[in-house]
Amino acid sequence: MNFMVKIEIKRNEAGQRLDRFMKKYLVNAPLSYIYKSIRKDVKVNGKRRTQESVLEEGDVVSLYLSDEEIERLTAKPAHRKVKRQFHIAYEDDNIIAVEKPYGLLTHGDRTEKKNHLANQVVDYLIDTGAYNPRAEKTFVPAPVNRLDRNTTGLVLFGKNAMAVKELNSAIRERTSVSKFYLTVTAGEMKRPLLLKDRMTKDREKNVVSIVPDERGKTMETSARPLLYGNGFSLVEVEIITGRTHQIRVQLAAAGYPLIGDPKYGNRAVNRKAKEEYGLKAQLLHAYRLRFGDLDGGLGYLSGFEIKAGVPEEFRETVRGIFGRDIEEI
Repeated sequence: MNFMVKIEIKRNEAGQRLDRFMKKYLVNAPLSYIYKSIRKDVKVNGKRRTQESVLEEGDVVSLYLSDEEIERLTAKPAHRKVKRQFHIAYEDDNIIAVEKPYGLLTHGDRTEKKNHLANQVVDYLIDTGAYNPRAEKTFVPAPVNRLDRNTTGLVLFGKNAMAVKELNSAIRERTSVSKFYLTVTAGEMKRPLLLKDRMTKDREKNVVSIVPDERGKTMETSARPLLYGNGFSLVEVEIITGRTHQIRVQLAAAGYPLIGDPKYGNRAVNRKAKEEYGLKAQLLHAYRLRFGDLDGGLGYLSGFEIKAGVPEEFRETVRGIFGRDIEEI
């Protein structure tokens, strides 16, 4: 026998399609089950709705399923708290920008499902009361940008659905959120570069290649030398697009590979950097986020800038190569 379960749509669930809400709520159900349920076992405000229907705050979704089925399809694995490794660069009621350390994944993958930055930030927000998972049916605070495991620096999270939606939209527009990185490259870059290429990705090998034709996706990167000498350069990089390994592959193709980069770097240079400066990995640090003109609930951030501190290993390498502290540049 089926019973009716009623779910009132709160602010963080509003604005999404019915099928997407159902996929998040019935997290263990296959897609075929979701679509069948929408046709037969789901009503919104007492009426049948199509899967494309957009839910509004205050709507009531009724599920005509047994208690056992609801429990089975919504059951989530027990949450295991993880040790906090990040620093907070900025936080308000809607967003939090954190500094990701070297070696930590932004999201989980098949090798690490628990201890990653997204889980650490969610744990922090639960501890501070900014996020209550029991009060939310489907929403979880989420990062809107991603850094590779061995890239350090700023990762931006939305603390509510409005912030996640508006930040994702701003990043897609490319002019509303500017992302700047610091890196050290082989080769003396004496003038700014604007790099435009097309790329393809080998997903099995996780390697990006530049292609000379129209087959690939566009990559665009701006690079500005801050300091050069001794065969190296300290460079500020702005990514216009946001492709996998974009900075690493484009600068390498332009003749300025990141030192310490095992995938796209120069082996001889990497060996020298390790022997002379103790460098163990690539130096790539997302150190600055600048907001352009934002509308809606995040309009107050327009013109605002967030900065991250520079890791000590990065600072030591810069001092070793150029004889100057990074704060002096």
